[in-house]
Amino acid sequence: MEESVRPSSTVKGTPQHIDLQSIPLPPQRGAGVAAAVDTTSARPPYAAWESRYRAWVIGSDVFTAFVLIVMSAFLIDRSDPHDMHAAGTAAAFLFGLSVCRAWSPRVLGEGAEEYRTLGRGLVATAVLVALGGLLFGALAVQPWVFIVVPMISVFMFLQRYALRQVLHRRRRLGECLLPVLAAGSPDTVADLIARTKADPHVGWRVEAVCTYTGTGAERGSGEVEGVPVVGKLDELAGHVRRGGYRVVAVTADQHWNPKRLQRLAWDLEGTSAEMVVAPMLMEVAGPRLNVSGVLGMPLLRVSAPAFTGGRRLVKEVLDRFGSTLLLTLVSPLLLAIAIAIKVDDRGPVIYRQRRVGRDGHTFTMLKFRTMVTDADKLKQDLQAENEGAGPLFKMRKDPRVTRVGALLRRYSLDELPQLFNVVSGRMSLVGPRPPLPEETAKYAPDARRRLLVKPGLTGLWQVSGRSDLSWAESIRLDLRYVEDWSLALDLVILWKTFRAVIQGRGAY
Repeated sequence: MEESVRPSSTVKGTPQHIDLQSIPLPPQRGAGVAAAVDTTSARPPYAAWESRYRAWVIGSDVFTAFVLIVMSAFLIDRSDPHDMHAAGTAAAFLFGLSVCRAWSPRVLGEGAEEYRTLGRGLVATAVLVALGGLLFGALAVQPWVFIVVPMISVFMFLQRYALRQVLHRRRRLGECLLPVLAAGSPDTVADLIARTKADPHVGWRVEAVCTYTGTGAERGSGEVEGVPVVGKLDELAGHVRRGGYRVVAVTADQHWNPKRLQRLAWDLEGTSAEMVVAPMLMEVAGPRLNVSGVLGMPLLRVSAPAFTGGRRLVKEVLDRFGSTLLLTLVSPLLLAIAIAIKVDDRGPVIYRQRRVGRDGHTFTMLKFRTMVTDADKLKQDLQAENEGAGPLFKMRKDPRVTRVGALLRRYSLDELPQLFNVVSGRMSLVGPRPPLPEETAKYAPDARRRLLVKPGLTGLWQVSGRSDLSWAESIRLDLRYVEDWSLALDLVILWKTFRAVIQGRGAY
């Protein structure tokens, strides 16, 4: 697990050992205006670790591809060597990843986007190898297209993940963070600061703030959420040049207008700062947002969420196939759990409960029973000790949970029978948490949007803290999934689910 990676250790998973101490990092400066020493627009020292990290990524990718291509050339073409196969694959690899910007600093460490661009680059590599074989008459390229390139892809994704865990570990220790100057209203800036502190793996640290009045939320206050206010919006560019900030985060404010934003973009030219503008649709991101020029104006196009169509069909097929495969693999475990539950208190093995699915249709959700048989009747007597968020009922030390049930909940093994719900089409492998009918009766209109898609065996709620989250945060995460769903996001959630289950965070 990533928590076990120490800054002085080594990580295996790339073609070579990566000694973290061999990636030297510049000293981190103090937060706030005290750190804004008088400099020119020279690139700040933060670029050192960025360049080194990018060099490790490129180096490990190229090394992996080179080793696997050389090995494949010997194994595949040993009886009738064709150097053009290996050379062509190597050239296609370099060209494909470069054109698809898989090594761009903008995507390295950027959530699912890094894996998405890497995937596009590797698909482009396979296509180029196939086309090259047809063009030059090297028709024996099938092993290279269907074996070598996929093998390179597997190793490359694993080593990218290993490198990212190293980066995330250091960011949680307060290192490898990009200094950010936030500009906007005190309320929206405060929200941004809270998000960066809650998710340090993103790599942002807000060190200074600019507001329209040059003060914080309270009249005359010189800070926002502990971050100093260094000036007004019109003074922002000067502070960026003197402070060497790497990101200028523009949040919502009634005083921002097209002319002021355009002037700011011009003033930041020649600096190392990247200007990032947060749209009013804060929870809409990813492939749904596109910028295009219409009538000479840049317009932000927001496409409708994809609830049907080809991608949803692919998701449906993967759900059915994946759940069937998982049921086959874990069938011995299912039998062992069933026996343990039966031996524990002689009660029923499966607990059936009505849940609300897509478009408000109810279905029977299956789980392994983890409580005493009359748990529902005892619930009313425990309402005073409810620790759940919103309409959810949760207790960290629920007396109704059996001995076997506590272990099943600890590692979410009680959820495994839900795979039958996925096979039947009532649920999906990834989606919002399946709510109870009494929960949905209390939903606000925005919360009801989570019923537009199938509920999932896992989801953003599952990998972000589960029962430790507030009700508002749980709803926000579910709505974010509904709005920004993609196949790449599903794959990331499935992988993070494995880690969350092993660690048992928020499970009770």
